[in-house]
Amino acid sequence: MSKAILCVDDEPMILDSLKVQLRQELGDKYILEFAEDANDALEVLDEMDGDGVDVLVIVSDWLMPGMRGDEFLIKVHERFPQIVKVMLTGQAEEQAVERAKTLANLHCCLHKPWTTEELIGAIRSGLGE
Repeated sequence: MSKAILCVDDEPMILDSLKVQLRQELGDKYILEFAEDANDALEVLDEMDGDGVDVLVIVSDWLMPGMRGDEFLIKVHERFPQIVKVMLTGQAEEQAVERAKTLANLHCCLHKPWTTEELIGAIRSGLGE
């Protein structure tokens, strides 16, 4: 079964940065998927699930149009509780982070700008590596 990491952020520059960091550190070990908002990400999750791709980690922004990251991660957790959830934020409300920890089993919250070491460390610790 193929294994994937899904990144969600409404800023293309952030998605590009995540793509570069993940490729450099993880190579081709995982399929990398990207979405610019939570609704697109939910569609991508459905497609990958239907194709037998195992999404192991979601890295999601908090402040996005339409649906905020904590709401998105809670929805994901209801359907895919095994996925490791990492939230990126430049300005998340503390209540939103706590809600994501409680209701979505948020693994960790990284503050923008993050370092490659923080990102990869969060993913690896979430996967138990």
